[in-house]
Amino acid sequence: AVVSTQSTGAQCLRSSLGPKGLDKILVSQDGDITVTNDGATILEKMDVDHQIAKLMVQLSKSQDEEIGDGTTGVVVLAGALLEQAEILLERGIHPIRVADGYENAARIAVEHLDTIADTYIVDKDNKEPLVKTAMTTLGSKIVNRCGRKFAEMAVDSILSVADLERKDVSFDLIKIECKTGGKLEDSQLVKGVIIDKTMSHSQMPKELNDVKMAILTCAFEPPKPKTKHNINVGSVEDYNKLHAYEQEKFIEMISKIKESGANLAICQWGFDDEANHLCLQNELPAVRWVGGPEIELIAIATGGRIVPRFSELTPDKLGHAGKVREIEFGTTKDRMLVIEDCKNTRAVTLFLRGSNQMIVQEAKRSIWDAMCVIRNLVRDNRIVYGGGSNEISCAIAVSEAADKIPSIEQYAMRAFADALESVPMALAENSGFAPFATLAEVKSRQIKENNPRLGIDCMDNGENDMKVQHVIETLIGKKQQIMLATQLVRMILKIDDVRSPGEEE
Repeated sequence: AVVSTQSTGAQCLRSSLGPKGLDKILVSQDGDITVTNDGATILEKMDVDHQIAKLMVQLSKSQDEEIGDGTTGVVVLAGALLEQAEILLERGIHPIRVADGYENAARIAVEHLDTIADTYIVDKDNKEPLVKTAMTTLGSKIVNRCGRKFAEMAVDSILSVADLERKDVSFDLIKIECKTGGKLEDSQLVKGVIIDKTMSHSQMPKELNDVKMAILTCAFEPPKPKTKHNINVGSVEDYNKLHAYEQEKFIEMISKIKESGANLAICQWGFDDEANHLCLQNELPAVRWVGGPEIELIAIATGGRIVPRFSELTPDKLGHAGKVREIEFGTTKDRMLVIEDCKNTRAVTLFLRGSNQMIVQEAKRSIWDAMCVIRNLVRDNRIVYGGGSNEISCAIAVSEAADKIPSIEQYAMRAFADALESVPMALAENSGFAPFATLAEVKSRQIKENNPRLGIDCMDNGENDMKVQHVIETLIGKKQQIMLATQLVRMILKIDDVRSPGEEE
């Protein structure tokens, strides 16, 4: 019973696999709609009650967090392994023997992947191979009609922040900003920072050149005692004195910013209309209510220091940018601020557009997956070919190894090989082909021609060699899929009962 409950989640995701996979509409309890075919997102937003089914959700989540891509495939594989295990259990084979057979088969499959892998050269001067890899990831997404543009944006953003010597990529330097309205094609990569703010006063200049910015986390207001206090104003003179004190403090703050050489103030906190008016009078453009993460990104991009007190503001702590400008969208008068030509060219922003919120959010998930794949190639530049070719090749290798095993585990190993074939079968089914006939043909050709690159021709191009079609997956991602799915299935096979609080014995 524990095993059989798992098939539903995997069956739900099976139709979302591959470039011809279908999307799902997920409706939240508040009535919010999400359209996606990303496995991790579908499972995360599904209302799952069964305790074991929740493990499936965590499986796709761990694949998403570690690799970023292949979340649908890992759940489909785990579901197929459980289906095969159920058949073996019905025949009377002990679950521990099945689990051991699966572990042996997974080890053989992972070792076989190393033998069929190719090495990719990650080079900033030759981006084309990386772009083609990103296009494979984007092929099954809603953004595939402008897949090349999104792939180039993903590659350029990762190469901008990548340290190729240390093989490290800092995602902290990449910001993804979304805005509804416009077309997907209007999305762009900005070498700088975009923030969803405007100048604090409508009469401040909309474009500044050669900008020196003061990045402030101190409030733009007169100092107050930290303890509880009351101010008693008993006469007009007292009130005027208080007003004069406020004015004096505002002017002192503005003069300190001006003296440091800054011509733009970016403040984490707000300031009232009087301070705003004084900034305008003193020709000091300002931006208020800028969030903490954005402040940090602006500081990294412009080479500035975040200043917590006005007294600490000095010229060496200012950030530098070639241009700061406001951009306006359509007829809504929505504006955003773009900080370009920064001192540190590594900080970039992906600015995504789309006709509605659902498309923009799906575009964000899609480009995140593509960026994760490129990041994985920077870390480990070995690849395998997609289209189900590596699963078929691993299934053949596992089947051959199973014939040499004298113990009962050989049945579990053959079942593992059959489960691996569920991925190419799902690809063929979703592409409108006869799944069994297509798989049988490709499998026999792989054995006959000894070519592990032959897979399912989902796009119906008349070519089964995935190297020619440039359908590429990272080796680290594929290994992780097999290992995670096997570990989860082993764990489920060792469970024989589920007990919840309040249940009768």
